Amino acid sequence: MKIYNVCILLGLVMAAHSGPTILPSDKEQDENMAENYLKQFYGMKEDTGPTGRRAVNQLSLKLSEMQKFFGLEVTGNLDSETLEMMRKPRCGVPDMADFSTFPGRPKWSTNKLTYRIENYTPDMSVAEVDNAIAKALKVWADVTPLRFTRIYSGVADIMISFSRRAHGDSSPFDGPGGTLAHAYAPSRGIGGDAHFDEDERFTARSTNGIVLFLVAAHEFGHSLGLGHSNVRGALMFPTYSYRDPDRFSLPQDDIRGIQSLYGPNPDGDINPDKPDPTRPTTPDACDPQLALDAVTTLRGETWFFKDSYMWRSTSWSRKPRQHPIKTFWASAPSSIDAAYESPVSGNVLVFKGEKIWAFYGTYAVNGYPKSLSSMGLPSSVKRISAALYDQGSGKTLLFDNNYYYSYDERNKRMDRGYPRRVQDRFPGITGKVTAAVQLRGNTYLFSGAQVFEFRGQRLLRVHKTSHLLPC
Repeated sequence: MKIYNVCILLGLVMAAHSGPTILPSDKEQDENMAENYLKQFYGMKEDTGPTGRRAVNQLSLKLSEMQKFFGLEVTGNLDSETLEMMRKPRCGVPDMADFSTFPGRPKWSTNKLTYRIENYTPDMSVAEVDNAIAKALKVWADVTPLRFTRIYSGVADIMISFSRRAHGDSSPFDGPGGTLAHAYAPSRGIGGDAHFDEDERFTARSTNGIVLFLVAAHEFGHSLGLGHSNVRGALMFPTYSYRDPDRFSLPQDDIRGIQSLYGPNPDGDINPDKPDPTRPTTPDACDPQLALDAVTTLRGETWFFKDSYMWRSTSWSRKPRQHPIKTFWASAPSSIDAAYESPVSGNVLVFKGEKIWAFYGTYAVNGYPKSLSSMGLPSSVKRISAALYDQGSGKTLLFDNNYYYSYDERNKRMDRGYPRRVQDRFPGITGKVTAAVQLRGNTYLFSGAQVFEFRGQRLLRVHKTSHLLPC
């Protein structure tokens, strides 16, 4: 009997009904969707008996399990955060923790594997598809002894195809906007094969579509025996998110996973127990030495940034939620230096190096990125280390380490007499300003892992980052 697992990135679709019917309420739809989700991904059993406490307890238990996996607040209730996560397109393999392998740890018995591309998507050129597939396999070859050889006829270990709807494997695709792909764990026959939904728009690198390389690299992880990871930013995390394919580097969690099956690349020097600073790792809000890159408000939320990740803190959730920055701002740089929300334009301004991006909510504003000089900053300023909008003065403060500039948001010009020393405006702060935000009338200036809290010009107290970003 073949051992296989299917990876299906699911979207939400509404079932069609025939004949007169009473449409379920939004709450009923949410509950039905949640039950189906928990049955598919967390092993919740079908309730065949009368509805009662046993069914309610099982639902709460499975909700808690799912919330713990995704790092949500564990309530056991179907709250808005949990629903939001359930609605994201994702993979159909049940969720596990950290890196994981399929039950029984299926793996290939040889390090020399073959692959064959059976057909092509018209969305991309033949060369683009060939390059995306080869690059996706190379992601795994770089860190293991695995070597992949392409064949052009016959049956390969990994057969790759593009199909619509039903395509002969009892796992039909669902049309545009939902399923992206699925793949099978190592075994004979269909094992290792990867299928891509032709109803999606695949692209080589654009944010206006699904990057084939990213999907293929994830699917080939399953083809080689990996399950899912609960580490956000890991390639094997269940949900798809855009990242620059030209700058992709396999995260440490994925390296640990694949090397647990096949060992390291004998010609390489990548050791998962000795993290490579050039490879992405997921920042930890619980790190007592966490030094944030930037902080900003956004429509009542507070967003904290570190490397290529951000945390969203809301008034209705005690635990901030972590996401890759590009989940919300696909055209933003992979990491940022500073950010602030302008109440005048309603935009969030994002700084990286000598450039500025603007976003209205999650939408990129036309005409950006612009240069720092477009705001009137002198050419000697090559980087902004922090920024905040000061409600008291109605001015935006732009920090250049130990100095700051004052920007007139309404007249779109720099105020005269700047830069000035930060110490002159905020006496008592020590060190360079690395992030800044104003919340509930108080100003918070970050300097490494310390946060200086001011009321006007008076220093109230000094905190750790965890004061505003609890873990």
